Amino acid sequence: MARFELKLPKMGESVAEATITNWLKEVGDKIEADEAVLEIATDKVDSEVPSEVSGILVEQLFGKDDLVQVGQTIAIIETEGGETAAPEAVSTVQETAAPAEAIEIEKTIESVKETVTSQDFSGSDKFFSPLVKNIAKEEGLSLNELENIAGSGKDGRVTKEDILKYVEARKSGAVQVPQAVETAPKVAVETPKAETPKAVEPVVQKSQQAVPVSVNGADEIVEMDRMRKLISGYMVASVQTSAHVQSFIEVDVTNIVKWRDKVKTAFEKREGEKLTFTPIMMEAVAKALKDFPGMNISVDGDYIIKKKNINLGMAAALPNGNLIVPVIKNADQLNLVGMAKAVNDLGNRAKAGKLKPDDTQGGTYTVTNVGTFGSVFGTPIINQPQVGILALGAIRKVPAVIETPEGDFIGIRQKMFLSHSYDHRVVDGALGGSFVKRVAEYLEAFDVDRDF
Repeated sequence: MARFELKLPKMGESVAEATITNWLKEVGDKIEADEAVLEIATDKVDSEVPSEVSGILVEQLFGKDDLVQVGQTIAIIETEGGETAAPEAVSTVQETAAPAEAIEIEKTIESVKETVTSQDFSGSDKFFSPLVKNIAKEEGLSLNELENIAGSGKDGRVTKEDILKYVEARKSGAVQVPQAVETAPKVAVETPKAETPKAVEPVVQKSQQAVPVSVNGADEIVEMDRMRKLISGYMVASVQTSAHVQSFIEVDVTNIVKWRDKVKTAFEKREGEKLTFTPIMMEAVAKALKDFPGMNISVDGDYIIKKKNINLGMAAALPNGNLIVPVIKNADQLNLVGMAKAVNDLGNRAKAGKLKPDDTQGGTYTVTNVGTFGSVFGTPIINQPQVGILALGAIRKVPAVIETPEGDFIGIRQKMFLSHSYDHRVVDGALGGSFVKRVAEYLEAFDVDRDF
């Protein structure tokens, strides 16, 4: 028998960690190769971690809601035959801790993993995972003590390893326990002491948000799921960060509608893919971004980052009502067939919940199709740190003035609105307006006789 270490796989260049949301297999369960063992969540997408080998799950090294770094061992699988044996030690803490202490600590973790504690440390401005809070409670750590632990996680978060190391050092007397600074219940405003000669700015303490109560008993109160909370945070942050301004332009897409009606059956038969309007629109946007690279940038503080690649995000609605933005990498290098395949693949996997974390990373500009739901136009919110987003409105038959050498006449045309939101901190009206006008020009000049 051999022991195989299941590690958190690399999930894209900018993804360094993930949160465990659910264990699909428990200790003692048999696992087949490529079978999902647990579900994880990054800041943008949920996904599964499959096993590389067949065997028995003998150890879970992290619990639900734990934050795990890419490359960390998350489980031990016992295999039969020739798989390479895993090292005896499975974590830095277990290597340095005395065996008896390590076993005792692990037992403590298992016993409190799913427990909601009475000491929830909600008065802190710092984020602590449920597991870290539970360990702190079991070891009798005060809020002040917990806040003074140096965190090695993202943004200085305290990880399981950090608090276990601190607990060991605390027991051996290697660290001095900081004195608690609060013995009385917290109040909303901290007032200065009487002997203080100068006025002190009041310190407002964050309080735990109260759960709303239905007054008439008929209203249903539902907590936001994890993804909706993330979306909410992103949207508010974007509005607070960027100076949003919009430009609108109406486009005659009659030629595109005629061409698609003519070739969609042959296209599906030859390519095995449905031909929608989206890849045609995305092709035009990619061309316009090449013409106006000032829209293919991002902002980092006082610096502008000019992006080399054109990676188009396409907002997609999920069955549960949430929103996700998978990214078409190097979209300007794709022909229409390649664009259609990319759009369909990402759209189908988004609906099925099969997107990988890397599928949502690296976008440089975003397109959202509000016309899918019948909207004529909209004012979309920028997907940070990008500086622009284009909303595609519904295509409608409308009466329009048609200019001909013989004179003007009224005819029925297929038209739609393009709504361009851009960041006025770095994109002025001339660039924002010129860009969306160029997209319109590409769409209106579409060759109805072109091949696909």
